[in-house]
Amino acid sequence: MTTLYDVSASKLIELTATKLKGDERFTPPEWAAWVKTGMHKEHPPQNDDWWYVRCAALLRRIAIDGPVGTQRLRSVYGGKTDNASRPERFVKGSGSIIRKAMQQLEIAGFVRTTPKGREISSEGRSFLDNSAHELLQSA
Repeated sequence: MTTLYDVSASKLIELTATKLKGDERFTPPEWAAWVKTGMHKEHPPQNDDWWYVRCAALLRRIAIDGPVGTQRLRSVYGGKTDNASRPERFVKGSGSIIRKAMQQLEIAGFVRTTPKGREISSEGRSFLDNSAHELLQSA
């Protein structure tokens, strides 16, 4: 059986994002058109479908690291900030984006909440594994 570990992460996220875009349960919030993804960014994402890509990447990250919470995932999506003449330092990514995306994944049934954080459900694992299998079949 093909799993999410058997294929390239970028290709899996790309395919999963296109599948999530076709699902009516996943809709970007109204502020998603102009929001930055963290303090370390200067501009909003240029990709119009960035919300679906982030949801797909979060689903994969929860499957690998779960159970995880918002704070731990903020560290994954953070980066170095430009402090002009002061030294650069690491800052976390946006928690609101991660929280809203995880809520949508939970409503869709791909993620479930446990006392230790959110972890992938059997439906979410199956969704990722089927996407990985499609990638291997098309290659």
